[in-house]
Amino acid sequence: MLMKTPLKKILYSVLVTIITIGSATYFSCNRDKCKSIVCAHGGVCDGGRCICPSGYEGSNCETISRDKFIGAWAVFEKGSITNAAQYPASIIKTNNITDVALINFYNYFKAPIKAYIVRDTIYIPNQQLEGHVVFGQGVIYSNTTYGQYGSISMRYEVIDTATNVPNDFGYYLPDLSEPSSWNK
Repeated sequence: MLMKTPLKKILYSVLVTIITIGSATYFSCNRDKCKSIVCAHGGVCDGGRCICPSGYEGSNCETISRDKFIGAWAVFEKGSITNAAQYPASIIKTNNITDVALINFYNYFKAPIKAYIVRDTIYIPNQQLEGHVVFGQGVIYSNTTYGQYGSISMRYEVIDTATNVPNDFGYYLPDLSEPSSWNK
């Protein structure tokens, strides 16, 4: 019986030592989740994920957000006071990484309409030109017909400054009008 007590003490001491060393090793290792992650375009890694600067997206900030919007579009729309129409429009790059210009917007404007991109949304800030006030926003998405980033659902309003009459495209009057559909 005397032999069992020292053996128990030795085994207990060994077990406590192993647990102590294991715990110290586990908790003293500071795992850097950002060690193997490289964020492009000035992105910063936080907790193993890239936080992208404005104008960039993707798991490593490798994609310019506005690029999916750039190109020629076929527009199908019916406003609250206009008949159904189909016409071509374009979205082009401008100087700032988030900014774009809409060409032949509303099948009316000769001057480009200024807009900016935040991830999957295009924003048309309130602006006045050619006797009209314009504002709105659109969301780009994938669909089965046009593929990845092949459609934009654009909700906007054009107000004639001479008559103050709005032509709404799903922005305020969803019962009377529908969003403009832009397809690549």
